[in-house]
Order: sequence, then C-alpha cells, then structure tokens
Amino acid sequence: MQKIPMTSAGFKRLEEEIKHLKSVERPAIIEAIAEARSHGDLSENAEYHAAREKQSFIEGRLLDLEDKMSRADVIDTAKMNGNVIKFGAYVKVVDEDTEHEQAFQIVGEYEADIEKGLLALTAPLPRALIGKQKGDSVEVTTPKGTKAYEVVEVRYK
Repeated sequence: MQKIPMTSAGFKRLEEEIKHLKSVERPAIIEAIAEARSHGDLSENAEYHAAREKQSFIEGRLLDLEDKMSRADVIDTAKMNGNVIKFGAYVKVVDEDTEHEQAFQIVGEYEADIEKGLLALTAPLPRALIGKQKGDSVEVTTPKGTKAYEVVEVRYK
C-alpha cells in the first residue's frame, strides 16, 4: 500500500469533508429517497433515480476519501524549517522572462488547489524546485514550453 504525502491541513480538510458527507449529505439523501419512494411507482420516478444516483456518488466519494486517509503520510510542516525547498514549503518564484511573481505551497497530490496557491508535489514546477534554495534558478519544462524561474523566498509555517 503506497503512502500519500499530505500536510496536516490537507488531512484535516479530508476529515471535515468525510464528516460533512456522513452527517449532512448522507442523511439528506436518505430522506430524499424515502420521499421519492412515497410517490409510488419507482420505475418511472425521476426523483427516486436522481436521489439514488446522488447516493451512489456520495458513497463512492466517502470510500475514496477514507482510502486516502488510511494511506496518508501526514507531514507537519509547522515543525519544518531551513532554506532548502522540500515538501510543505511556501515558495515564491519570479519568472525570469516576464518578472511575474508566483507564490505557492508545495503539497500532496490530493490536496492541490491552484486557486488557493497549493501546488502538487508532482507538478512540473514544484518537482523542479525540490532541493533548491533562495537565489537558485531552475528551468521547467511545461506544456507551454520551457520557462526559467528564480527562487526569491522559501519559508515554512
């Protein structure tokens, strides 16, 4: 069984989603199925089929989340420090061509969220940055071509 690296914040989000699915979504869908059943003939009852489909999705999502939690290798980034980029680091880089700055945290694959500045360890940029320090330059091959970045900040919190 392969372990999944994950920050403690990412693990907490998984726990919260599981709790929400079990305590809010699951009871609501059970109620919706019971309501739809009370309308009679199930073979032509669209509400019933929609509720069953949603129930199937919820149960599948729960199985997936519980599997991820059981395989999680939780890394407490609050205890980390140093100047070398590794899992959990908050990194700020600047594109050497456009001078555009980008800040993000390197996290596990299942907690990545570009909108929140969480990049997966397996993405091209974080993968290229692992082991680098402030002031280092890296070339990253992305789907849009090769880009050069300079590391301007590395921190842990």
